[in-house]
Amino acid sequence: MPLFKGTKIYSIFTGTCPVCHEGKMYQLKNPYRLSQTLKMHEHCGHCHTKYKIEPSFFYGAMYVSYGVGVAVAIATFVIAYLILGMGRFNTFLTITITLVVLLPIILRLSRNIWINLFFKFDPKKATK
Repeated sequence: MPLFKGTKIYSIFTGTCPVCHEGKMYQLKNPYRLSQTLKMHEHCGHCHTKYKIEPSFFYGAMYVSYGVGVAVAIATFVIAYLILGMGRFNTFLTITITLVVLLPIILRLSRNIWINLFFKFDPKKATK
């Protein structure tokens, strides 16, 4: 059994079904296929959980995305400005570039966090 399986952390970072931790939520594994970044399966292939529980369900992930983006920006600032000693302009550029490069990952991570707020791991469905 992989480390953290059965916890929300596992589902968030692996992009697996929040209920069974077996089925993949996204149609493509690579988030950098920009036209396909947010394409999800309708249901889990393992336990048949419906991911989009209501219309516009994932709009709430925008709020999570803001928080994740701010956390990434702060971490980049600490590394660039405080640890590496870059100037303010170079630090700003580093933060901007980091956010643009990590945007597909931030989008998926935000959706994973959002859906895990509403679903709970069910060990019975994991062993089906």
